[in-house]
Amino acid sequence: MIATACFFLGACATSLPSVSIADLKQQVTATERAFAKSMSDRDYAAFTSFISTDTVFFSGSQATTGKDQVAILWKQYFAKPDAPFSWEPDQVEVLPSGNLAMSSGPVRDVHGKKIATFTSVWRLEAPGIWRIVFDKGNPVCDCAGP
Repeated sequence: MIATACFFLGACATSLPSVSIADLKQQVTATERAFAKSMSDRDYAAFTSFISTDTVFFSGSQATTGKDQVAILWKQYFAKPDAPFSWEPDQVEVLPSGNLAMSSGPVRDVHGKKIATFTSVWRLEAPGIWRIVFDKGNPVCDCAGP
């Protein structure tokens, strides 16, 4: 319908502006860092603003589905004045379509010790607005190798 209207009106741009994958990776990295900062800043409202309505967060083998349920589950991590852990991305990849991305990196305890690795999947839900749709942490294995 829009394309037809554009054809008849002759007023629409011939192509949409494109954003490079490198720029999208920077967007997702900045979004992941802002998401993590909401924890260190103890800003629960900001934290929940990064979560998609139809998100799935994993805690161990248990999945929590939906923004409201995830928000309820994570509220406990905002109860005390100090953040119980922190995280930061060290790898970000974006699909060539530019609308889905994955971020991953270390999770650290209050002393800076690596306790887990997170993996998050982000979806571009509006121009320039990335929201998390999947999140899973995996504990660090302290086991000795073979």
